[in-house]
Amino acid sequence: MSLLENVRSPRDLKTLDAEELTELAEEIRHFLIHAVARTGGHLGPNLGVVELTIALHRSFDSPADRILWDTGHQSYVHKLLTGRQDFSKLRGKGGLSGYPSREESEHDVIENSHASTVLGWADGLAKANQVLGRWNRHVVAVIGDGALTGGMAWEALNNIAAAKDRQLIIVVNDNERSYAPTIGGLADHLATLRTTDGYERALSWGKDAVQGLPLIGKPLYESLHGAKKGFKDAFAPQGMFEDLGLKYLGPIDGHDVAAVESALRRAKRFHGPVLVHCRTEKGRGYQPALEDEADRFHTVGVIDPLTSRPLAPSAGRSWTSVFGDEMLRIGAERPDVVAITAAMLHPVGLTKFAEAFPGRVWDVGIAEQHAATSAAGLATGGLHPVFAVYATFLNRAFDQVLMDVALHKCGVTFVLDRAGVTGTDGPSHNGMWDMSILQVVPGLRIAAPRDADQLRAQLREAVDVKDAPTVIRFPKENAGEPLPALDRIGGMDVIGRPEPADGEAQVLLVAVGAMAGVCLETAALLAARGTPCTVVDPRWVKPVDPALPPLAARHRLVAVVEDNSRTGGVGWAVGQALRDAGTDVPLRTFGIPEQFLPHAKRSEVLADLGLTPVEIAGRISAALARKEAAGAPAAGKENDA
Repeated sequence: MSLLENVRSPRDLKTLDAEELTELAEEIRHFLIHAVARTGGHLGPNLGVVELTIALHRSFDSPADRILWDTGHQSYVHKLLTGRQDFSKLRGKGGLSGYPSREESEHDVIENSHASTVLGWADGLAKANQVLGRWNRHVVAVIGDGALTGGMAWEALNNIAAAKDRQLIIVVNDNERSYAPTIGGLADHLATLRTTDGYERALSWGKDAVQGLPLIGKPLYESLHGAKKGFKDAFAPQGMFEDLGLKYLGPIDGHDVAAVESALRRAKRFHGPVLVHCRTEKGRGYQPALEDEADRFHTVGVIDPLTSRPLAPSAGRSWTSVFGDEMLRIGAERPDVVAITAAMLHPVGLTKFAEAFPGRVWDVGIAEQHAATSAAGLATGGLHPVFAVYATFLNRAFDQVLMDVALHKCGVTFVLDRAGVTGTDGPSHNGMWDMSILQVVPGLRIAAPRDADQLRAQLREAVDVKDAPTVIRFPKENAGEPLPALDRIGGMDVIGRPEPADGEAQVLLVAVGAMAGVCLETAALLAARGTPCTVVDPRWVKPVDPALPPLAARHRLVAVVEDNSRTGGVGWAVGQALRDAGTDVPLRTFGIPEQFLPHAKRSEVLADLGLTPVEIAGRISAALARKEAAGAPAAGKENDA
């Protein structure tokens, strides 16, 4: 039996000697490469924290001591060392989450995978320990250097440093990367940090000796301390952290278990906030990852572990690549169009734009709030910024979208990748809230393209808007085949209608974005049951097209199908528009209920939610039958399905 198979809890690590620890680290890397190759997942970040994670669990007693991860994609090794070694369904339905999960283990504390939050959590947990007198417990926050670019991290640091007697240890996992290489002033600072041996011991002795001198002790100490501090900062600029009031240890070789353990033991003895700076190598131990300059195999699909080549061929072009290519064309035509990304240049499709126009793209780090407000400034300065970001991460910048961009009527385009159900990344990564959250923003317009052709067209329409924010959203999947329009009513495309022999349409299906294909299949099923349908793609789902209520009035029932929360989503907006127009027609909305969705493939999640043609057609048929039996509801009444 291997060493890894014998590790069932962190306690099992504490009996291993140095040679066995080295062997265990090799076994873990071998396991990760082959296990993640079968399922896909975050490979590079976890290969980089093997020794660091071992040292953490040897130095602390989880779960009594709280070990927190930011972000949780680097927690695979933590899972292995806390008894979770079945990776056969990693990120799949019924399998392990790709992030920490309270449902899986008492060793997992934070489930969310939005970066820069861990220090806030740690601050709160350390305060709770202090109030409740739990002086023998520690809080350890592991944060990547990329996550330190987020403003939340610095808000927390400001509070953490203010409490000199609160037991909290911050471990900075410095691999010079988030997805791609970390950028900005903080990255430059971390790159130059060095420690001065014996400085703290000398300073402690000097404080006691010099301050004891009569009359001149205190002012002399302050003068000497200032001189010594300035000298140290010139050669070892850890002063940024120490000026905040944080004790600094490092940089430590994060792949040397003994060195990391030694630093952590010293941090534990300090009985106050300490920052331990560990340098690690993302993708360590796997040459294909080390050679991948883009993101060091941050995330991989199913691959051959020997060659690193994908085993699942692509079924078509992704929405992201369609966006990236169109941005490149627009950039060549429009010198005023610029781009912003929040530490995800490659994942959101802006690589080609950046290569062609390096002076017109800015990676602001994991700082979505700053990105939105900076975009408002760019627009006010005469440019048209396109901020490409995952839909779930735009939630973090809502106030800036509302008060900085919309209030000032700035022409900014937000491109939301991975909108709707994303699946395997779990509950925090589903982009299922954007169309609800953004409904309340005055003047903002939202487009939900149904296919690649519409994405290209609507992106161009969006960057032509100069006096209001615009939003383009699309899912994490392939764009599929084009769905041509048969007609246009107002600004809406008619993409499905009854055959002449079927008679007048009874149901109006409003297809939101990528759900258009589902709606067309639903219409076919209903037509086979004797219920002809009209299927429309609103194209711009906010505001509701004025032509929709009159069209709805010609049908017995309206159904809106979206992969967004039903609460406050497009269905809600359509219902409000029908009520405002006095249109007396029943409405059914099909979307996502108010719940966090478990990780699984997108198709599996949609099926579990009933967002399939068979399920939707069945519910519409049942609603029509009830209408026949009981009569139509009062005007404007909305019913969720």
